[in-house]
Amino acid sequence: MTDAEQQPKQDQGDMLAARKAALLMLGEILDRKQPLDQVLEQTREFTALPQRDRGFVRMLVTTTLRRLGQVDDFINKSLTQAEPLRPPALRNLLRLGATQIAFMNVPDYAIVDTSVRIAEKNNLSRQKGLVNAVLRRIADEHKDWEKKQDAARINTPEWLMKIWIEDYGLRIAAEIAQAHMSEAPLDISVKNPEELTYWEGTLNGTKLSTGTLRLMDGGQVQYLPGFDDGMWWVQDASAALPAKLLGDVEHHTVIDMCAAPGGKTAQLAAMGANVVALDRSTRRLKRLTENMNRLRLNNRVKVEAADASHWRCKQPPEYILLDAPCSATGTIRRHPDVMVLKNQIDMERLVGMQHNLLMNAADIMAKGGTLIYCTCSLQKAEGEHQIENFLNARNDMERVPIKSSEIGGLDMLITSQGDVRVLPFHLAPHGGMDGFFISRLVKR
Repeated sequence: MTDAEQQPKQDQGDMLAARKAALLMLGEILDRKQPLDQVLEQTREFTALPQRDRGFVRMLVTTTLRRLGQVDDFINKSLTQAEPLRPPALRNLLRLGATQIAFMNVPDYAIVDTSVRIAEKNNLSRQKGLVNAVLRRIADEHKDWEKKQDAARINTPEWLMKIWIEDYGLRIAAEIAQAHMSEAPLDISVKNPEELTYWEGTLNGTKLSTGTLRLMDGGQVQYLPGFDDGMWWVQDASAALPAKLLGDVEHHTVIDMCAAPGGKTAQLAAMGANVVALDRSTRRLKRLTENMNRLRLNNRVKVEAADASHWRCKQPPEYILLDAPCSATGTIRRHPDVMVLKNQIDMERLVGMQHNLLMNAADIMAKGGTLIYCTCSLQKAEGEHQIENFLNARNDMERVPIKSSEIGGLDMLITSQGDVRVLPFHLAPHGGMDGFFISRLVKR
């Protein structure tokens, strides 16, 4: 499904408010480096919009982020002088206009008119002529320009593409970048597996071999049947795999070391485990608690605000799930802001944090205990290389290879070392998967 096909319809009278909200949000993300999810929650101009218009704005902002390299190329080609666009809001206004012209089903005249009106109301009156001229030229020439673009490459930060080429080779790196051009479908985990068939029919979903239910057109999740009743939660098919690889945890205590917002915590509790959910962020733990209350799983979850790299417990745990903080590049399809918020320095800092978390997990766990390490990163530095370095440093830990039968028969996800490596184009005919790495370890 193309961006244009997904774009919600909108009346002319609502265009101005929706696009002003989009401009504010894009500035928060690109200029003030705020995460998309946070901006969606905290931008009053967005939350005050009708539901239909919120859907449009979200699609506009995410498409702009996903296509940022292309739209900046369109803008640069349309300028008569190679000079910086000031203030930043001017370029962001042009970005939103170019995105709608090239990738969304909105009439060109409406886009140009609305963009000029927004310029007049945002201290950009002196630039309204520039806005008009640039967007009109993009409308006239973007189809020819687009034919000459390597879209996947131009929309991918150079530092990321370089790492992916080093990790996987040019062909697979190109496939990863191409997969990011499409938005991810909505996956859910059903609390009671015996009800999976019922919810498949009720939600018009498709059951994946991993046991996840996939909705290709989910819409606003809070309005779907079963959400308020806590019958299911949103969780990508990849993210649903790690908890299952712990095995039978019913009546056992599991430490979820970096738990918020709680998808894996919910999964473990639904499996019958008693979960200690750790996270440094009290704000994120509040969200986790709210989720557990909605799902009616709070009786199996103990929440604790703590730095998991230094946390200690009285009784050495038999089971630990470490979904470590990472660059989150495996989630780019649903979180395109990752490409503009993260950089190589961030990744290198996170690699050190992951190592410290792994070392502490190994220190505190019981002999014979099982540790699942996972990240939603595509870089091997946060996955395969991290585990190799860890095993070289700890002779009391060893890998337990994962079998394809444990992950729905998806042989292509199993590495030669017995870990799981998911790339976003895996299961492409069914909508793909989030990028993920999983390793299972035991303490000798």
